[in-house]
Amino acid sequence: MRYGGGYGQSPWGGGPPRRSFSARSFLPRSLPQTLQIATWLLYWNAALGLLAYIFAGSAAITALGLLFVIGEVAGGYGLANEHKWGYVLALIAAFLPFVLLIVFAGSILAGGIFSLIFEIALVVLLVHPMSRNYVRSYFHR
Repeated sequence: MRYGGGYGQSPWGGGPPRRSFSARSFLPRSLPQTLQIATWLLYWNAALGLLAYIFAGSAAITALGLLFVIGEVAGGYGLANEHKWGYVLALIAAFLPFVLLIVFAGSILAGGIFSLIFEIALVVLLVHPMSRNYVRSYFHR
């Protein structure tokens, strides 16, 4: 029997669809579009970081790159499953490239203009008021 907004929602409508605890996902369907796109950008950055990890020559750069890849995938997975730790990890993964570019290269343009555009887009999507309000209201620990 269907009530309110459809399957999985409360009979009074409103709020996101409820999920069972066993339902895990890599792709968010119930999140607002800002968090959906942020999750995709995290996965995209992780895929490109993995390619850089495979083709990089320095062991220090590859270890740091692998740590970024793991952090971005874990942050995307946490976002997709509505965990607050995923949101925090996604924020760290989004801001850390700026910090490292300024500390080690002296300029945020050292990574290239296209990389900068995607990094800025990820930060903007994560700190957007729609994203923050949704995380505050519906994410769980």
